[in-house]
Amino acid sequence: MYMATDKYNYYEYLKSVFESSGIEVSLYQDINYGLQFSIIINEKKYLIRVYDNKKNGIKCDLSQIKDEEALQLIEDLLHTGSLKMVSADIKAEGKAEEPDYGLIGTDESGKGDYFGPLVIAGVYADAEIKKKLKEIGAADSKTLSDSRIRKLAEEITGICKYSVVIIGNKRYNELYDGIKNLNKLLAWGHARVIENMLEVVDCSNVLSDQFGSPDLIKNALLEKGRHIRLEQRHRAEENVVVAAASILARHEYVKAMNKLAEEYGIEFPKGSSSLVTEAAKQFVLLHGKDKLSNVAKLHFVITGKL
Repeated sequence: MYMATDKYNYYEYLKSVFESSGIEVSLYQDINYGLQFSIIINEKKYLIRVYDNKKNGIKCDLSQIKDEEALQLIEDLLHTGSLKMVSADIKAEGKAEEPDYGLIGTDESGKGDYFGPLVIAGVYADAEIKKKLKEIGAADSKTLSDSRIRKLAEEITGICKYSVVIIGNKRYNELYDGIKNLNKLLAWGHARVIENMLEVVDCSNVLSDQFGSPDLIKNALLEKGRHIRLEQRHRAEENVVVAAASILARHEYVKAMNKLAEEYGIEFPKGSSSLVTEAAKQFVLLHGKDKLSNVAKLHFVITGKL
């Protein structure tokens, strides 16, 4: 665990962690018993506070961040950053350089967003393509702006074989009504992408983010997919192939959100915050609750507030 000497020292540490992942960090402002600053992820600003007092010592306060997906990202980054500060031998504990064999990486976008589809993408890369992905700056899409994602998506689709499955809201709600479990629905989507990739590449190695029991994806695979070596890993986006998949998934999600905004004349906020609830109420007033299944994931608790 990183040990700060004072709140300013801790701010500099946090700043270095975020900036090393391409996240913009503001200058700090002094507040009672501490300081505060903001960071920008996907063109959204999030407030972070650092408190320094005799009773609790130096503490990072993330309570102002209501977006669950952004909060998870920030917590993961702080955890990873702390590990890097502690030991130079971290590679021996799971962060070793990835082998140079061909790999299919899969990731999704939209699972934590009330509005918009669920998008799952898969990307294949061998050793040479992995180098190209690193050269163009492929990274976890949650650390990139929408404009950067758009540019990288164009480059990735130009050098990689890929597959994207978009589960629109109406279809998503139908699937969820039948499956009644988000992780099983995610596994079904990942399995479809993997099967699509196996039709165009000869590859037996697949890596995806860990979102439930590894058996969920395995059980959803068809005959060809049952012969692969599937690994699920927390923060799999650290692998450049999975990162590329996350970029394609997010790019398609953003495009779908823009299309919904044009169709219904409403700006649909991402995530599941109070702003999203207000937008949902506005949508119901304009278009009726019966149309909500066309734009939202109805199993979210937000639906019960309308």
